[in-house]
Amino acid sequence: MSFARAGLSKPSTSIDNSSESATSSTKTFKPSDKLNPKTVDFFNTREIQKTAFGTIYSNGGIPCRLVHGSVKNKLMWNTPPEKVPFDPVLVILAEGLRETQHPFNFVAREGFKDLLLTHNASEKAIEILPKLVIPVKNAIVLDNDEIFEAGINALMQLSDAVGAYLNAHLKIYLSILCRRLTQKKYRDQVTDALNKFEQNGGKEVVPIIKTKIPTYNSVI
Repeated sequence: MSFARAGLSKPSTSIDNSSESATSSTKTFKPSDKLNPKTVDFFNTREIQKTAFGTIYSNGGIPCRLVHGSVKNKLMWNTPPEKVPFDPVLVILAEGLRETQHPFNFVAREGFKDLLLTHNASEKAIEILPKLVIPVKNAIVLDNDEIFEAGINALMQLSDAVGAYLNAHLKIYLSILCRRLTQKKYRDQVTDALNKFEQNGGKEVVPIIKTKIPTYNSVI
């Protein structure tokens, strides 16, 4: 779905130099203008995952902005979250789960969670579930602790939202989770996710899980 059909507009990049000084006091800010420039270090030598999310967010494609609080950061939605179209916004947020650069990583993860907690989120997420499955898988498959944790948290949030509708897609994740289960630092998180799948998806989930993880013990 295009941004125009979704009710989102892309900000204009044209500049009228003749009227710039006259309109500076009433300038409309994009979400990217709200960012603290000190939080974005493009010369950071750490491993950086880049997706299209950063560009889309900076250009106003996600109707929210980061608010720096005294204790912790939070998102401020320009459009009430319950009115935000899941297609394309939730899909873009899912793609952004692989971001490691602040503030894009925070916005993607918090935004994904916020939308799935809105009224009627279940119905809207089910409609676009095939579009969400691969972006979430792409996060948990990476050998990066931060991204894996973001991905598995998002996967559990998605399970809570769509319930048994995720059952048909579980095999996409199980091979990855089986490998993670052998790593001590991920064992508890993976077990929590498997339990969540069963609790939300019902008893039919157990034989699905056991195809890849035969040692799994049912919690129901």
